[in-house]
Amino acid sequence: MKMLRLVGVVCVLIAASWAVPAQEKRVHHQPHLSDHEHDDAHGFQYDHEAFLGKEEAKTFDQLTPEESKERLGKIVDRIDTNKDGFIDHTELHQWIKHRQRRYIQENVNKHWNDYDKNQDGKIAWEEYKNTTYGFYLGEEFDDVDDKSTYKAMLSRDERRFRVADRDQDGIATREEFTAFLHPEEYDYMRDVVIQETMEDIDKNGDGKVDMQEYIGDMYSEEDGESEPDWVQTERKHFSEFRDINKDGFLDAAEVAEWVLPGEVDHADNEAKHLIHETDTNKDQKITKKEILANWNMFVGSQATNYGEDLTRGHDEL
Repeated sequence: MKMLRLVGVVCVLIAASWAVPAQEKRVHHQPHLSDHEHDDAHGFQYDHEAFLGKEEAKTFDQLTPEESKERLGKIVDRIDTNKDGFIDHTELHQWIKHRQRRYIQENVNKHWNDYDKNQDGKIAWEEYKNTTYGFYLGEEFDDVDDKSTYKAMLSRDERRFRVADRDQDGIATREEFTAFLHPEEYDYMRDVVIQETMEDIDKNGDGKVDMQEYIGDMYSEEDGESEPDWVQTERKHFSEFRDINKDGFLDAAEVAEWVLPGEVDHADNEAKHLIHETDTNKDQKITKKEILANWNMFVGSQATNYGEDLTRGHDEL
């Protein structure tokens, strides 16, 4: 079975012994704060990544329970911005949004120096193009096996860069470059996100997405393999929820509702969930004591990971 992840897909194409630097060619508004399923009965990895951010959650996974609780206590003090001794919904919501935004900024920072060749604090389209495709441009992609794919990638990158470049000067500020790498985070990039998604999934080029194209973007069946339950669930989602006008296809507007569900604030939902699960006296706010009593819901450790591994192993037997 081959599952093609819809969220944050990184496309790395290799030609001969060189590779175009990894780019986020496919973009979708991230529907969840974590790649893990949100199922507390089988572990709290979703909550850990939502509360800490993906990279920081990995760090906690290497700590002892005592170290994790100590660090969590310090984080609680930072979240309590008004220093009243309580964490309310607004404070927790803002903290989760901050952690998710930090992941994006760290990703931009990681790429920035690779492209800002003249170190002027901006990235011109020519800098990006030459760094990413420079080896191939002089030969018009003649040394690349799939020449048309590389040309399409260049054209697509340029289109996205031009949209992100709000003042149209051919040079991206850090904010504009962030919009280029993460267009799903910016309202003014909405149309290009939808256009790229349609281009990727609409294989027959008829301007709409049918059931086969929708499923094919996530799942490719291997010989002799039965279709997993989650694929059947996606078929149901297509028919009952995605296809709003019930014509058997997803048009651009319906794709937009799917990949850019602006009405859903997952950070808000996660803040409510964490408070509901840990607020013992039901006053709609939580204390450091309540949080530390439920520390393994907020952060991981070597011990919690070991326990979750045992649970997964038992479930798979």
